[in-house]
Amino acid sequence: MIEKNVKIHNKAGIHCRPASVILNTINDEYPDTDFTIINRNGDATELNSILNLISLGLHHNDEAVLRVEGEDEKEAAEKIAGMFEYEFDFPPRS
Repeated sequence: MIEKNVKIHNKAGIHCRPASVILNTINDEYPDTDFTIINRNGDATELNSILNLISLGLHHNDEAVLRVEGEDEKEAAEKIAGMFEYEFDFPPRS
């Protein structure tokens, strides 16, 4: 098991669109690996649904802990932690 501290840099926090990108990557690239995210209040959820992730209410500059267990833990932890710290630049909807 590996744990990594992450800081949310996305200005809008982790909402539906970044959550979808993160979970699609997990499902496509690491199907046999378990991911858990723990927010600053100690609330934890498995990263297996968009609703689970957005229900943690991760906002800009929040810190959280990503826990990874399974195949290719180190690579998976680095990639997914980087996605939590990425500043997504989704264009505004018209």
